[in-house]
Amino acid sequence: MKVSDTIIKEIADDLDCGMRCYLHKDTGELKSIMHQDDWMDLDVEDWEDDMAKLNSNPTDYIEFEKMDNHNMYKVMEDFATQLKDTVFKDTLLEALNTSNPFKNFKWQIENSDHFRQQWFVFKKSRYIDYVKRQLDVID
Repeated sequence: MKVSDTIIKEIADDLDCGMRCYLHKDTGELKSIMHQDDWMDLDVEDWEDDMAKLNSNPTDYIEFEKMDNHNMYKVMEDFATQLKDTVFKDTLLEALNTSNPFKNFKWQIENSDHFRQQWFVFKKSRYIDYVKRQLDVID
């Protein structure tokens, strides 16, 4: 299935925001829906029509889910190890070796003006690769 770079980027962005993405196999139409388990106060009405279509024809769609914790940890670790700034690299690697690696890594990134944008660019690139790998498995 040929999927445009624009749709791949949209899927990557939506997954990163915690959504589940469904791509219609024939039309290429993308439906992105919030994952109900992640949002307790989710207003399901906003997605009722899409969910009804998905539930009535599940085999018509390819489902994409966000990265699991293992894969996201690897992305964070890869980002840290590729940094040339050894001080911040060590700070991030130390954050990843704590009892709350995701929280501590995020805190370090959020409090770093210089590396924050680099992290978002790196993570988006990895999410795009992640989506492409899922599509490769389907083909």
